[in-house]
Order: sequence, then C-alpha cells, then structure tokens
Amino acid sequence: MPEYYLTRAEGEILEERAEEIADLFGGKVALVELGSGSAVKTRLLMEVLISRHRPLLYIPVDISRTALLESSASLARDFEDLEILAVAGDYADGLEYLSRGSGDPRLILWLGSNIGNFERPEAVSFLRTVRQTMSPYDRLLAGIDLRKDASVLEPAYDDAQGVTARFNKNILTRINRELDADFDLDQFEHRAHYDENIGRVEMHLVSTSAQIVAIRGLDLKVSFSAGEAVHTENSYKYSRDEISSLAEGSGMFLERQWMDRDRRFSVNILAPGRAVPGLAVPGRAVPGRAVIGAR
Repeated sequence: MPEYYLTRAEGEILEERAEEIADLFGGKVALVELGSGSAVKTRLLMEVLISRHRPLLYIPVDISRTALLESSASLARDFEDLEILAVAGDYADGLEYLSRGSGDPRLILWLGSNIGNFERPEAVSFLRTVRQTMSPYDRLLAGIDLRKDASVLEPAYDDAQGVTARFNKNILTRINRELDADFDLDQFEHRAHYDENIGRVEMHLVSTSAQIVAIRGLDLKVSFSAGEAVHTENSYKYSRDEISSLAEGSGMFLERQWMDRDRRFSVNILAPGRAVPGLAVPGRAVPGRAVIGAR
C-alpha cells in the first residue's frame, strides 16, 4: 500500500548499502535469515556476497514449510552458486540450529521490523538468546522501524484500501474456523492508534454494537458493549538511543546503522560485545543441496 513505507524503505537501504554490509566480512560468510518468507529483499545481499565469495550458504528459517519450499526453489533457480539449508520451524527451532555453530562467520538477518511485535523487555530477551548462538565473528542485521509522527504511522497501519483492516479482522475469521465461533466481522471496525509516549502503534477491533459471541470450541460466550475494543497487536518503534540500549541489554553493541533517505527506517548491524553464559562454540555447517528440516 502507498502508506506502508516500511518494506520500500528497508529495500532501499539494502540496495544502496549491500556492498558496505559485505565489507564487514573479510572473507566467506554464511547467510542466515529468521522469518525468511519470500526472501525478496535478501536477494540484494545474496548477489553481492556470491559475487565476492562463491558458493554462498543460505539458511532460511520460517514457520511456513510452503513458503520455504517456494522461496528455496525460486532462489535455487536464480542463483547457481547458492547452497540452501532450510529450517522449517519457529524462531526457537532456528536458534536451536544456530547454536550448533558454523565454520564460516554468519550474517544473521532479522528484517521487516519484526522486533516491533515484541514487548520491549521481550525484545531484549530474544536478542540475548540470539547473542548466545553467535561467535565473535558473527553479525546480526536487524531492520527496525523508527519513531516518527502519528500522521505517518497511523495511515501505515490503517490504509485507505482497507488491506490492514482485513488483515486485522482475519483473526476473527480464524477464531470462527478453528474454535467454532460466530463472530460477525461486519460488527467490528479496525482501528490503529500511535501512542507516542510508549512508542508503539496499537491495532484494535472495535465492536460497533452490543453483542454476544459464542466460542463453542472453548465453551465460552463473550459479551461486547458498543465501542468496546479488542487489542490485537502492537508494533513498537525505536529511537537511535533505544536501539543502542536494546543492543547493550542483549550483550551486543550497535556497530553500524543506516537509514533510508526520509529517515523513517533503520538497518542496524549488531555485533557481539561482552561474553554471555552459554555462548556456542562454532562448529561446521552442513553444506550441499536444498534441504527442508521440519520439527
């Protein structure tokens, strides 16, 4: 959507800074991606890394086995010198795999400002877990959306075409399907609000009337009053100081940071700092053809 700047801004940074990111590594590097999805933006880094040191080992982690199969097949067709070892599972599965270590330094990607869906203490805790899998030569590249005016943020999460509204209401569709409920989607409105003090966009579904919803799978009936809101999602935004504190709290430090031309979004390189308990000892990665490992 025109209002949703995040994807375009992050892609702009990666396209312009891919060479600088590759310069952080003096030699061969393995590329790891948490929540890889279609890996569209990742291709920008792959092209540079393969041109310098081929072949490139790519380890995508995604909960969707279908997305992994499709993206891995597409990447294998387009990049002759790409070795793919895909991990089908959640973040915990991916981090368990990463804890085994790798023979080459690793660039771990966490794109799309997915960190924004974590409460701030949870974000620190998750990054600390990532840090425990890293060798001193690894780096974490994190895309993080920045604090800005509500006039920019709120339309990004409440676009004129209603795409985000349909996305938000889809949780009711899932409850209806998976828990045998009878939510009437037309009786709820999507609302996005930016709380500047907390620094987060909140998404809500607001009941437009007094109603009772049955959720038979839970043997539960829920009463809603007109105007009552269900808080469905948060997306936290960060200042530069907050990003530095986030890194420090997880045992890393902010080594490099780039922003898009409009200074709305940031791509950050986090490097291991002080040692933390449980730091993995690097071993050897498993090279070869594309493999899907499900848990």
